[in-house]
Amino acid sequence: MISLNHDAETLRERYTSADPFPHIALDGLFDDSALDEVLQFFPSPREMQWLAFDNPHEKKLGFVHEKSAIAPVVRDFLNWMNSFEMLLWLEALTGIEGLIPDPYFGGGGLHQIEPGGYLKVHADFNVHPKLKLDRRLNMLIYLNRDWREEYGGHLELWNADVSECRARILPLFNRTVIFSTTDTSFHGHPHPLASPPGVTRKSISLYYYTAGRPESERSAPHDTIFMP
Repeated sequence: MISLNHDAETLRERYTSADPFPHIALDGLFDDSALDEVLQFFPSPREMQWLAFDNPHEKKLGFVHEKSAIAPVVRDFLNWMNSFEMLLWLEALTGIEGLIPDPYFGGGGLHQIEPGGYLKVHADFNVHPKLKLDRRLNMLIYLNRDWREEYGGHLELWNADVSECRARILPLFNRTVIFSTTDTSFHGHPHPLASPPGVTRKSISLYYYTAGRPESERSAPHDTIFMP
């Protein structure tokens, strides 16, 4: 059983009123010991069959759920992130009812960025390719101990017309970022990582869905939308 160290209902107003779109960054949501176990068995870039992205939009390593041989402690943590306890906590935080996890971890799971890597500003794909559900929430859990400001790797949140970055979040150990996903929730890690050789930016990404979404947020199914 994994403990959640923040009361979701007391944070809902902060979440829903955040600029430039509903989001929250929480330090210490999980016990350090739980994430230390995950970090201990987090595979290096050479220890696992990663999905490598290397193009003008992104330079990173992603998770291949059906092919990735990860340690049981990491697998158990991922599975708990899809548990009813986690879903109820997220519903209390965001006010979004009927959240559904992704058992396939499509596009999610473990992520790792090596020095020089990046993920340009984008809005996420909006419909699960297998389940045909509407994507509503992202949850990013950072696992970077002793991370320094000069390494960069900030998560940037941009306004709807992508004219201004409104928030920059350093990916510190046990910092969790949760945000609502729509066609205008532009975000990314656009600047090449400046960490020393061998020091990578490690994170776990979870995506949550619903069967339908508010009419004001509805659009035709699309892939990730990268901005110039």
